[in-house]
Amino acid sequence: MSVSGKWFEELELGLVIAHRTRRTITESDNVFFSTMTMNPQPLHLDHEFAAQSEFGKPLVNSMLTVSLLIGLSVPEITLGTLVANLGFEHIEFPKPVFHGDTIHAETTVTSSRASNSRPNAGIVGLEHRAINQRGEIVCRCNRTILVFRRPLESA
Repeated sequence: MSVSGKWFEELELGLVIAHRTRRTITESDNVFFSTMTMNPQPLHLDHEFAAQSEFGKPLVNSMLTVSLLIGLSVPEITLGTLVANLGFEHIEFPKPVFHGDTIHAETTVTSSRASNSRPNAGIVGLEHRAINQRGEIVCRCNRTILVFRRPLESA
């Protein structure tokens, strides 16, 4: 099994990971995501409507922003080591995201404990932050994951 994510034992409390991958969000990304998820909000799809809003132009769908944030974290945290996402909470969007914004991500491990029901896994709390090209946090969320412990043959 090819693994680039971290095992439970590697996700120590306080660990901060600056994710390597970043992504520029295009208008096509936003339109595709919004229509694929059946979200007809004109703030995302209608330039004339959005021009009359306080933002003056279309906003990137916030669900795309949070999905991108989690996706950017996968290679360094959970690729090949995730059992399951257990929950998300405190999702916030302090600044808007627009077409052409480039997003990168950072993650901090906020909690870590062995699973009581799965001896081969642990439960880890993460705070993910999406940051635009101006250094502004555009999304923040807390996520709890169930992640495999390092296999004995890999120790």
